[in-house]
Amino acid sequence: MNTTPSSSSLHGRALVLGGGGSTGNAWLIGVIAGLFDAGLDMTAADLVIGTSAGSTAAAQIAGASPTELFSAILATASRQPTAPVGSDGGRVTARPVSDHLERTDRIIAAAGDAADMRRRMGAAALGREAGSDGAWQSRWRETVAARLPSQRWPHRTMLVTAVDAQTGEAAVFDCDSGVDLVDAVAASCSSGSAYRIGDKRYIDGGYRRNENADLATGYGRVLVLSPFGGRTRMPLAWGMQLAAQVDELRGSGSRVETVFPDGSSEHMFGANAMDPSLRPPAARAGYDQGKVLAGQLTEFWR
Repeated sequence: MNTTPSSSSLHGRALVLGGGGSTGNAWLIGVIAGLFDAGLDMTAADLVIGTSAGSTAAAQIAGASPTELFSAILATASRQPTAPVGSDGGRVTARPVSDHLERTDRIIAAAGDAADMRRRMGAAALGREAGSDGAWQSRWRETVAARLPSQRWPHRTMLVTAVDAQTGEAAVFDCDSGVDLVDAVAASCSSGSAYRIGDKRYIDGGYRRNENADLATGYGRVLVLSPFGGRTRMPLAWGMQLAAQVDELRGSGSRVETVFPDGSSEHMFGANAMDPSLRPPAARAGYDQGKVLAGQLTEFWR
């Protein structure tokens, strides 16, 4: 007997916002703003899942209108900082970004599976924390807080992902977790650094899965916005890629749609994801996509 639920037996709409660096955050806001201005309000989703840059976007759309957020990104075009910025706007330099990718590539290559990779990533982050002066934590929290229109958890359900640096286990924060929204987002965006919440340390939620769309299991309709186009740096055998997550959701009866940056804007992501000069064009590219996609997604979403 087939016990897989049909899409008609599932209810609710879930919006999944994947990681993708600074330009990914801008693209996410652009897509949501384009849809919004075309009459499709994604901020009314019953569930929003945010990972890394997507966690910042999730918190941002919970506190301000997509149109306001989009306009704010465009307004920065004439006053860009000289150094690249992190997934929620914090400045970083090009060399550390390259070093981080090389360092994490080595960890991925040495890991036996996804769980081993997470433990190794956490151990590396804790090792760097032990050798630091501890000032990064407060600076990072201030940077994240400055990017959020509201520092309160929204009334609608929102999940923010991270990974426990000490155990490698997934962590999912919501309004009932007893964790401030700013801290949840800061942990999800922490990349390879260990962010402290209470007596625990966390690293970027993208080390669980870049989109974490599988957390929307049980919802009838799931829209996934993936700045990295569903790609993963991890071995496909680990099942961390978006395609595997979509298969899981559809297998449980959910209807799923995915949106990726179009071919003309792909150069703004990946290696260039921390370039602040690309945030406005990434937002515009997302906005144009959202406007075009609104008609196609209306029946699915409503």
